[in-house]
Amino acid sequence: MNLIDVVNQDHALARVTDYPDFRAGDTVAVHARITEGAKSRIQVFQGVVLAIKAFGKVNGHFRVRKMSGSEGVERVFPFHCPSVEKIDIVQRGKVRKSKLYYLRELTGKKARIKIDYDRK
Repeated sequence: MNLIDVVNQDHALARVTDYPDFRAGDTVAVHARITEGAKSRIQVFQGVVLAIKAFGKVNGHFRVRKMSGSEGVERVFPFHCPSVEKIDIVQRGKVRKSKLYYLRELTGKKARIKIDYDRK
């Protein structure tokens, strides 16, 4: 085991194994801790997962996009970020690609994703 693996193992969070198994196209609710001055609270960011890189690894992250009014808002969450409290799956999506960047240009009914009833 080299030095990089030792450092990655030390900085890995144990709760990453508790995250549910989600993919691109799923609608997730990410509970993230927000610090405002001296107070901290949990804010829920609910949207569609556009992309996942290196699921569960130290350098891995996932990208979530939601519509806020008529503006699209994207946020990148690292898997081993201590501010992510939990992830809930709201809806399973049926898509054929692993990166859904084409959703950035679509609006309204064109941006909908079919529901995958077969996957639990």
